[in-house]
Amino acid sequence: MPELPEVETVRQGLQDLTLGSAVLGVEVFLPRTIAYPAVEAFRYSLVGTCFTNWQRRGKYLLGSLNSGASLVVHLRMTGRMLWLKGSVPLSAHTRVCLGLEGEWDLRFVDQRTFGQMWLVPAGVAPEQVITTLQTLGPEPFSTAFSDAYFQTALERSKRPIKTALLDQTLVAGVGNIYADESLFLSGIHPTTPASRLSSVAIAQLRETLVRVLQAGLNHRGTTLRDYRDLNGLNGNYQGQAWVYGREGDPCRVCGTPIQRLKLAGRSAHFCPHCQPELP
Repeated sequence: MPELPEVETVRQGLQDLTLGSAVLGVEVFLPRTIAYPAVEAFRYSLVGTCFTNWQRRGKYLLGSLNSGASLVVHLRMTGRMLWLKGSVPLSAHTRVCLGLEGEWDLRFVDQRTFGQMWLVPAGVAPEQVITTLQTLGPEPFSTAFSDAYFQTALERSKRPIKTALLDQTLVAGVGNIYADESLFLSGIHPTTPASRLSSVAIAQLRETLVRVLQAGLNHRGTTLRDYRDLNGLNGNYQGQAWVYGREGDPCRVCGTPIQRLKLAGRSAHFCPHCQPELP
């Protein structure tokens, strides 16, 4: 699933390419992609509008329209937003296509079909329609994600620290890739109970997490299978990953083979030498 760096890269592309272009037509090829409102209302309300701004909240993309409405997109596992000339043939996995001025299309392509789109009416906050937005934790790059906040959030949790980092109510936008990378660079084993981390370790982990997310953003995200940016290009972070996706490969620091385990149904990659378990 795309994480903060991937979604932010897509947001930047949308901001650069779509602003001011009127939506001339809307095609919905998979009705269940439209979570709200009904498909016909979705089509009717979008035609004739223009995008004025794009924001990101966690893993959600929020597009402001000159009508006052908002188009919200969640890519889920395999969703892509692609900016293509209208003459380019539609992919078999195209779920929604917005035809814009200049014969450009903004297409939502989603192989696994878990992605969703919402058109929130003018005068209504997206949080009122998409209730999960209400529960998101602070953004990692915000001042709200402080050492004090992070310590308070973790000190009473007996969950493995890797599981805690994936909790979107604790911090928004973090997923498997950047959690694994941050734990490695902090020397913390993924199964360590969050409550056993010292205040120094928590501060270091918070700083490292922010640094790793910024590195992912600088490399325009990570492409292992499905993720592409708005122009269909791969991210580049995977080439420098420390542990994620490197099971059996030698650790870049000590040479020990990288291991993988399952925690709450999710994979965790780590180096058993650089990230020793607590006694």
